[in-house]
Amino acid sequence: MDARQNLLRVSVAALTLSAAGFATWQASEGFTATAVIPTRGDVPTIGHGSTRYEDGTPVRLSDAPITRERAQQLARNLHSEEEARFKASLPGVSLYPGEYDLYLDFVGQYGIGNWRTSSMRRHLLAGEYVRACQALPAWRFQNGRDCRLPQNWGPKGCKGVWTRQQKRHADCMAMQ
Repeated sequence: MDARQNLLRVSVAALTLSAAGFATWQASEGFTATAVIPTRGDVPTIGHGSTRYEDGTPVRLSDAPITRERAQQLARNLHSEEEARFKASLPGVSLYPGEYDLYLDFVGQYGIGNWRTSSMRRHLLAGEYVRACQALPAWRFQNGRDCRLPQNWGPKGCKGVWTRQQKRHADCMAMQ
């Protein structure tokens, strides 16, 4: 990477999730007015993949339906909480805004606990941006299933987990 490109990276502390990043999240998660279990072995979600409400209460299958507006509000509020944790996990790291959105999207899908122990985070802390991108496809499992395998793509399967990681990887590498 040349020195000019490195100047485009911004301190994580100064970045925020972009409107495009939030729109990508919404599109990836889709919308359900009622609580559902999106893939076998997953927890109930509602709206745009929210697994809990602002007060920490987990989503239950018996919860009342919500509107698209409530789904967006819920997703924004929960993303704000996760974003603060994400920023704190990367002290002194600079990222391109697109990288920031991409890794925050990962946190939204896999959770901050998985992020904190991930090799992606370790590589970013070490300034190894390409290696962080290359670690993305390893996150292809859901409930013990390898989501890149076609036998796991049926109803309530996890093909989306794999295709989402492939897109993240391609987008990440394109920024390097």
